[in-house]
Amino acid sequence: MNKPWVSGTAPARRWLAHPVLSLLLAGVWLLLQGGVTVAGVLWAALFGVLLPWLAAPFLSHGTRLHAWQRAFRLTGVVLWDIVLANLTVAWIAVNPASRPQPAWLRVPLDIRHPTGTVLLAAIITTTPGTVSCVIEGEGGREDDDGTRRAILVHALDCADADAMVADIKARYEAPLKEIFE
Repeated sequence: MNKPWVSGTAPARRWLAHPVLSLLLAGVWLLLQGGVTVAGVLWAALFGVLLPWLAAPFLSHGTRLHAWQRAFRLTGVVLWDIVLANLTVAWIAVNPASRPQPAWLRVPLDIRHPTGTVLLAAIITTTPGTVSCVIEGEGGREDDDGTRRAILVHALDCADADAMVADIKARYEAPLKEIFE
């Protein structure tokens, strides 16, 4: 049966096609309400079911997480790194004797999963003192299969570029690769 609202490789509209997204939207709606009421729960359920259904043509097929325990561990590592980076950036900002050494880093990517690549860029950007700027292929272009091969990162303070690249790959990319591939 042909469904005119579905184009390309987007999944067909199914109710609860993205159950995690539905739960997340419903939970966020309840948190934004500041309290739990019957009307709030009904609106949360409506938004949780209706919004993913309306967005189905624009969403990719769901991603299966292969290592939930690794995902939770990575979340803890990222949160810890964000706290430490905030303290480091604050120290650089208030300490007149600090002399940060900014640097541009090209981090070669082993991860091929598009969601994992985007999450790596988001983790880098979320951590204060670093910003991911470009996801690129070898030599500034994509591979033949369209996968991205490197990410360009700006670091506020980087004394050893090779060590920072190795740290990003070990702390963030390796767990993401394990989770998504």
